[in-house]
Amino acid sequence: MEWWQAIVLGVVQGLTEFLPISSSGHLIIFPWLFGWETSDLSFDASLHLGTLVAVVVYFWRDIARMIAAIPLALRQPVALLSGEGRDPRAADARLGLFIVVATIPGLVAGLLFESRIEELFHTDENSTIAIATIATMLIVVGIVMWVAERVGRRNRRIGGMRWVDAAVIGCAQALALIPGTSRSGATITAGLFRGLERADAARFSFLAGMPLILGAGLLSVVEVIQEGTDGDELLVYALGGVTAAIVGFATIWGLLRFLQRQSTFVFTVYRIVFGLFLFLMLAVR
Repeated sequence: MEWWQAIVLGVVQGLTEFLPISSSGHLIIFPWLFGWETSDLSFDASLHLGTLVAVVVYFWRDIARMIAAIPLALRQPVALLSGEGRDPRAADARLGLFIVVATIPGLVAGLLFESRIEELFHTDENSTIAIATIATMLIVVGIVMWVAERVGRRNRRIGGMRWVDAAVIGCAQALALIPGTSRSGATITAGLFRGLERADAARFSFLAGMPLILGAGLLSVVEVIQEGTDGDELLVYALGGVTAAIVGFATIWGLLRFLQRQSTFVFTVYRIVFGLFLFLMLAVR
């Protein structure tokens, strides 16, 4: 992979990790459309670590408060998940526990299905099936997102969440292992169905994705170290990761402000149109 391709894919990752349009799907689609070498999971992990840095930098105050509240969360997990607790740190401890709850479904799904997903979506011989699956998920989730906008009450904030909300959002996050689904798209949509305001659904989506992104990134880093790599590959990884971090930070900032005033309808339209475009490209190739 050329250095400029790494930067392009870093921009793509920084935008699509947080916009509800599927980062994993776009990272597969771009090389396929332009005939580039298919990126491996180690490069993809460097991009995801870049967007993780963006989340940590943007939400560092929330993260610091949750870390400070860990002792309380360990002492009273059941009470906090039930909405009890008068301690000033109760809200931060509860949010941390909700993130743990939302992480469990994705962790289990990753352990069970990651190797199969890698075989299907990251090998050239399965590219037609992979692109068709991505196109299908883009359209289907786009339609579900539109339904969530129509029926969601949007009258609750993160502070009013319950553990069942976190569990539902976590199950949606597990489905995002399938490229084209979009982790942020699935979790924001689930949040809307549970009555969260748009910006709060997005905010929890970004925070809830941190453990899984960190875990997948660290595993890939270990694999790279074990297999060994040269300086040129490390430079490509670094360029992609840094670009993803910068663009990702700007995307978080912009999307949270956008969702305070606008609906997710524009993303529904994009998903459906892009999905149909991919089916057209499959037909003419």
